[in-house]
Amino acid sequence: MFTLVTGTGYTGRRVLDLLPADSVLGLSRSAVATDRSVMIFDLDSASTLPVVLPARYAVVYTIPPKGDPPDRRLQRFLSMLTPTPARFVYISTTGVYGDCGGKTVTEATPLNPSNERAERRVASEALLAEWAGRNHCELVVLRGRLGVERIQARLPVLSEDSANPGNRIHVDDLASCCVAALSSSAPPGIYNVGDDDHRSSTWFTGEVARQSGLPAPPEIGREQAEKEFSAQRLSFMTESRRVDTTKMRNVLGVMPRYANPEDGIAASL
Repeated sequence: MFTLVTGTGYTGRRVLDLLPADSVLGLSRSAVATDRSVMIFDLDSASTLPVVLPARYAVVYTIPPKGDPPDRRLQRFLSMLTPTPARFVYISTTGVYGDCGGKTVTEATPLNPSNERAERRVASEALLAEWAGRNHCELVVLRGRLGVERIQARLPVLSEDSANPGNRIHVDDLASCCVAALSSSAPPGIYNVGDDDHRSSTWFTGEVARQSGLPAPPEIGREQAEKEFSAQRLSFMTESRRVDTTKMRNVLGVMPRYANPEDGIAASL
């Protein structure tokens, strides 16, 4: 089935490269280093798609929402989809669950966003669910979190004894989840995606530093972090949950290639 990959950045380009060249098209704001077909498309200003869509196709949408909900870019894009796609794969985030006090969350856990970024994702998921139901489109939502934190010059992190369980997935494994979600054999619905390694972001950042040959970032306690961190960074580091990915493995059929984040870091470097 023909697939339209909308947004060919960090994740979208990898999805593009995994799909057969003769059945995929990427939409991007700028040129992309790939041998797949890509058309320039700026969703902030476009009113129509630069391609005529076939009778049967799927969409992988990687563009994050911005501004106040509902996401106007997503609304604009959906209005351009004629005919309606057979399947729509949307990349969301585990941030929609909010702070769960370290408890394990499944796809059935009630949503409890605790910051504007997560609230925008919840609103977008709801918008898509309503649109998909009305247009008889199979919707797949992948909730994950990429471990792409950059080590900045001596930027402090929470001390290990103050840090919470981590949830992350390597970008190549997320791309594999997107491709699996395009299959008609994968039931529509929500899937948590991750590597099931819950070591903290403090550990993760330190391991990136170690493998990069850089000094480990300084660690500070939670009380000091509340004074120094931005509200967004503080919420990212203090929300606590363990994401259950049983459905990803048993239903979507994806076993992470980089189940050990040490291997994923090495591969990325």
